[in-house]
Amino acid sequence: MSVHSGESQDSGSYDGEDSERCLPCANLTIVVGGTHFSEEKMLLVQSCDYFQALYRSGMKECQQEEIHLKSLRAQGFHLALEVLHGEKPILDEDAIVEAIECAAFLQVPPLTKHLIDLIDADNCLLMYHTAAVFGLMDLYHAAALFIRDIYTDLGVEVRKTLPLELISYVESLTPRVFVAVGAHVTCGLGETVHAASRTICYLDETGNTWKVLTDLPLEASTFMAGVTVLDNKLYIIGGIHGIHKQVVDSCFCYSVENNSWSRIPSPVQLRYNLSLVGVNGYLYAIGGEYERTLMSSVEIYNVKNRKWTFAANLPRPAAGAACTKTMSRIFVCLWRPMETSEIYEYASGKDEWQLVTRLIRHQSYGHCMVGHRDNLFIMRNGPSDDFLRCLMDCYNLSLGQWSTLAGHFANSKGSLFTAVVRGDSVFTLNRSMTLEYIVEGRSWKPRRQMKGFPRSGSVWTFLLRLPEALML
Repeated sequence: MSVHSGESQDSGSYDGEDSERCLPCANLTIVVGGTHFSEEKMLLVQSCDYFQALYRSGMKECQQEEIHLKSLRAQGFHLALEVLHGEKPILDEDAIVEAIECAAFLQVPPLTKHLIDLIDADNCLLMYHTAAVFGLMDLYHAAALFIRDIYTDLGVEVRKTLPLELISYVESLTPRVFVAVGAHVTCGLGETVHAASRTICYLDETGNTWKVLTDLPLEASTFMAGVTVLDNKLYIIGGIHGIHKQVVDSCFCYSVENNSWSRIPSPVQLRYNLSLVGVNGYLYAIGGEYERTLMSSVEIYNVKNRKWTFAANLPRPAAGAACTKTMSRIFVCLWRPMETSEIYEYASGKDEWQLVTRLIRHQSYGHCMVGHRDNLFIMRNGPSDDFLRCLMDCYNLSLGQWSTLAGHFANSKGSLFTAVVRGDSVFTLNRSMTLEYIVEGRSWKPRRQMKGFPRSGSVWTFLLRLPEALML
């Protein structure tokens, strides 16, 4: 089986003058498998390379009010239109195949991105194989990376169902590893005695031991900073030093590919105790504090042009707010006294924070939030401010329903608040142990216990895909 290129013949931008001449404010009828669809020409041209190339070509079809697509099935095109209109449908196996076929034939980047967001342990093999058949290369690579991350669980099935060349590609990739760094303030040149502990470490799961990946720059602070990973690079924003909580104005990026640190611009509004999340080439610095004052401001960093811009403010000031992403969507959990936790989603197209749901629990608030598939898991304190035995609720984004996970969850030294997701596993960490949970439906079950992180105090955890040379 060969993998064909999924690139469009002409990926250039659409000419504005052509759009005025060829695309009056009118709908186009598209006939797919006997089903008629009516859609705005401009939306199709802006979102599909196929229609963009068609209307730039000057072919006779440009003048037609009806176009027949004979190589597609109606359901796939219908799904593409849903995504183009901002919907996020959950797809079964048949729908996945037809959506991939449509995304490859018409070259619809938003549909491809949606498919990538839907990759999970249940559909990754189907996504990978089908993307290879139709040459949808972005999805092909993303599915292969996902499979590599959970190869321990899927290895037998992979070798039973996939062709050798697809197996070889997966095995040529490196899986993401569990990485941790303690909360450290800046370290001056005269304080290098403290530098030995300022290391970022990764868990060697095979040897059950923590190994040093790199040292923090002396000027970097991870204490009350924003720490996140975007496109396999680690970012540290803000933080404090000194007893008076002086904000650190140096921000850093660590590239595992080059095994090197670089400085990046600071946010326009310096801040600490912020929430930081990375999605689709952008960092989002959410809330935080400055000179002991809570803030509601949000800034977005464009990694390509290295510039910060302000986004819509949070509905209310917040510092250290529970924040997560899932399916390329950003969510933040805010407290609204009394006993109310509200979850907001950032709608980038409208630049606004939209209320998703509200959870009211007696003497309890959401302190940590983790995204897994289309579920948000919210860890909250137990009765009477009990943080050692946390309660957990799950909000399903597709159904708009809450459910409560049975029992209490041990939160020794804040381990639950370090939770990160890899496949269907959740890794939590403290000084005593690394505990991996397996997510089955909407329940968490302890799976295995590994060595704890040999540092005291607060810990940041994340996942990185390390080159083999760096690990050796």
